[in-house]
Amino acid sequence: MPEEGEGEFYGKNGEPRKYDPTFKGPIHKRGCTDIVCCILFVIAILGYIAVGILAWSQGDPRKVIYPTDSRGQFCGQMGTPLATKPLLFYFNIMKCASPMVLLEFQCPTTQMCVAKCPEKFMTLIKAYSNKGDFNYYKTFCKEGVTNTMGIPEILRLGLCPAMLTPSRPFTQRCFPALGEKGGLITVGNNSHFDDGSGKMRDAKDLIDGVKNATVVIEARQVVMKIFEDYTKSWYWILLGLVIAMLTSLLFIVLLRFLAGIMVWVMIVLVILVIAYGIFHCYMEYAALKGEAGSDVTFQQLGFQTDFAVYLQIRQTWLAFMIILAIVEVIIILLLIFLRKRILIAIALIKEASRTIGHVMCSLLYPLFTFVLLAMVIAYWAVTAVFLSTSNEPIYKVFNETACDHSRKTCEPANYTTSLEKAQCPDSECLFAFYGGETVYHKYLIGLQFYNVFLFFWCANFVTALGQMTLAGAFASYYWAFVKPDDMPAFPIFSSLGRSLRYHTGTLAFGSLILSVIQLIRVLLEYLDHKLKDAQNKFAKFLFCCLKCCFWCLEKCVKFINRNAYIMTAIYGNNFCTSAKNAFFLLMRNMIRVAVLDKVTDFLLFLGKLLIVGLVGIFAFFFFSGRVKAFEDTAPHLHYYWVPILTVVVGSYLIAHGFFSVYAMCVDTLFLCFCEDLERNDGSASRPYYMSSTLHEILWKDKAEDPSSSSAQQPDDEDVQLKQQQAQEEEAA
Repeated sequence: MPEEGEGEFYGKNGEPRKYDPTFKGPIHKRGCTDIVCCILFVIAILGYIAVGILAWSQGDPRKVIYPTDSRGQFCGQMGTPLATKPLLFYFNIMKCASPMVLLEFQCPTTQMCVAKCPEKFMTLIKAYSNKGDFNYYKTFCKEGVTNTMGIPEILRLGLCPAMLTPSRPFTQRCFPALGEKGGLITVGNNSHFDDGSGKMRDAKDLIDGVKNATVVIEARQVVMKIFEDYTKSWYWILLGLVIAMLTSLLFIVLLRFLAGIMVWVMIVLVILVIAYGIFHCYMEYAALKGEAGSDVTFQQLGFQTDFAVYLQIRQTWLAFMIILAIVEVIIILLLIFLRKRILIAIALIKEASRTIGHVMCSLLYPLFTFVLLAMVIAYWAVTAVFLSTSNEPIYKVFNETACDHSRKTCEPANYTTSLEKAQCPDSECLFAFYGGETVYHKYLIGLQFYNVFLFFWCANFVTALGQMTLAGAFASYYWAFVKPDDMPAFPIFSSLGRSLRYHTGTLAFGSLILSVIQLIRVLLEYLDHKLKDAQNKFAKFLFCCLKCCFWCLEKCVKFINRNAYIMTAIYGNNFCTSAKNAFFLLMRNMIRVAVLDKVTDFLLFLGKLLIVGLVGIFAFFFFSGRVKAFEDTAPHLHYYWVPILTVVVGSYLIAHGFFSVYAMCVDTLFLCFCEDLERNDGSASRPYYMSSTLHEILWKDKAEDPSSSSAQQPDDEDVQLKQQQAQEEEAA
């Protein structure tokens, strides 16, 4: 008989499962669920394929690879007349000092592709008087310049620059070879130069033009350096990821046979690794004491593209030391307060190890998930690149004197005979940027958001498929009365087949909800970035609150989806029913969820943290050159943090992939465990499906929970009463 208050508790949290003698684990006779969402998902995928085909037909990735001249042609592109001219030359770099450059990302001066940059000072007037110099000068002029044309005509038609300055190639562009000599800015070892009109100019006048011309490509320079670092260190990065994979696999195998010992080894090693990190940060902090410039603050230093600069100031190592110390204290306090629950969680991990031992192919399933996710990411990235480069070249009127047509669009083919040229003789029709006015270009931003949304939906679907597949396999082990004889021959393949055949709609439904929340978070970040210069404190506070709320909502939905997929894998219900049943089941076992299941997740997280820490420390000493034994072996890089960060992130993803199998196994066993307690009572007629180990965990958990109504073992009278009730239910 239920005790006083128990009926009210169940009324609020749903009715517990009743004994069913026909229930033997994951139901095989099931129907398709959430068909409408399945159809919607298929239509969305077909639309995604159509967007990809449209983007590939309209896009041109060369626009982000090659510099573009004033006619919209690509410099250095193979198979074109400009294949031997990979560098972009500016007729007058000083015009790039105009503020309009920062708005339009284009200098209001003629730009052309050249084979190499100018190497000496030269003006058109001086070069014209010498045949050899003029032939050299014409390599930096437009086509059509002849020796019979006069200087005024050449300058009026804009065929040649008025002057040449010594330049160096930088990101495939010719920029003045600026230097410093005796405290003066120089170009080509000269502090003054002739601007072509007979006027002498200071070399420092070139600085503003160069600064504005490079503001758009500074990020590209960093990216190119990072790319170069990857080309030098990719095989070492790959080796680090292989080490992370082997370490993760070793931990999983050891957990299978030495779960209790390995958990305590992980706990101790995590504490030691973080303690070493604190010690190392302190030593670096102390070593920089008294060094010139080491007391500079982050605010004074500002943003630097070379992150190695930050490692030369004491404040960086102090911040690292404080963060690691806080993490160390939190972990130690959690271990102290949860010491009793850790013993129970270790027993649950042992049971999960035993389960995985009977479903060994589950350890290889993350590789299948990785392949699918890699395909989704690759399709999204390629589509995004083609969409972003599917614009058409836009040409605008650029002028030096006042002109009513300034910055208006124009056609370069017939501009010399146009009304704009007649009214503004000194104007030119130059390439400005890539854009478009067609219907396709107007809705291009919408296609980009659709690409992002489908990326989230497909990625979440792949993750959900993995969760439901593993849940079905592990549930078939739990509900097998004689383990492993009553299990399917290939539990992973059987569960994968059921998930795809019957529950594609359910997976798509749960993934859709999560994807909508993630897209809203992306939109909030986009709007926050657009409004970051606004000084409205209320708007900033509102955006901060919204981002926090949707972050929490995403975590809650992930938790609900995960448990809903487990229930669907077992009973074959639709998403809403499974989510409701899982939620109420967890609510009826709230204490166990808080202090048992989550403690297990915490221990598995420590395992991932340990693998990342060990591999990260090894990568740091190898790539930073701190160990003399690796000095000759390690590659010389612009930013040694690039491979370190890549290895750390990759190691976490690899460790997460392997440990996610354990986490899914623990969650599935936990839900089945709670269901088993409600369905059965351990009597001869209604025996538990749980193993003796899990049964021991049950009574440990109840003994430590004084609020439980069943903290003691049932006596013979209770068992007889329950057996009689079971017989009556069977007879009815």
